[in-house]
Amino acid sequence: MKKLLSLVILVVVSMAFTPQKKTKVIFFGDSITELGVKKDKYVGYIVRMDSMLKAVKKDDQYELIGSGISANKVYDLYLRLEEDVLGKNPDIVVIYVGVNDVWHKTLLGTGTDPDKFEKFYNAILRKLKERNIKAILCTPAVVGEKTDMSNPLDGDLNRYSNIIRDIAKKNDLPLVDLRQKFLDYNNTNNPENKEKDILTYDRVHLNAKGNQLVADAMWKAIKEIK
Repeated sequence: MKKLLSLVILVVVSMAFTPQKKTKVIFFGDSITELGVKKDKYVGYIVRMDSMLKAVKKDDQYELIGSGISANKVYDLYLRLEEDVLGKNPDIVVIYVGVNDVWHKTLLGTGTDPDKFEKFYNAILRKLKERNIKAILCTPAVVGEKTDMSNPLDGDLNRYSNIIRDIAKKNDLPLVDLRQKFLDYNNTNNPENKEKDILTYDRVHLNAKGNQLVADAMWKAIKEIK
């Protein structure tokens, strides 16, 4: 009996000191995500989430990894999915792409047509599903912050955001609707109808307030995943 009790105590003590497996979250995207790990004057949204986790003593429960590359479009994400995501065995992948697919059509003529955007996006999701990796989808936020829909790419950003919204709905996946959140914030906080310096510093990339908005929205979605 004493031996059995000692064994039980040993097992309980061992379990208590066994490190808890962290939930690994990969943020998969373009230059906005690449900047998300920077500790510059704007402090990237992934860095901010790390700080938020520490503040609530949950940094031992999550590992946050940025996987953003400047100028990436949805098919770039698909092409590097195996090496940059699947090979790292994440539990959750936050997909934040679409700005360059829209922006580069006008800027460089190398964007992504809507039908191809949807096909590549779904192809990424199929590969994640095959590995039982949970996905969180994000709509592209802004290319210009004017509130009267006079930014040249507002129409296309709305269209591509709707594609992502539909994909999320059809696949019953969580959605962080950054497009809508940025529009709502600017409608309240941009009375001068400025094209930047509200949530971005250059019409696209996030300033401090933009990074915090994204961090708050993404963390809310991540912590709700079971």
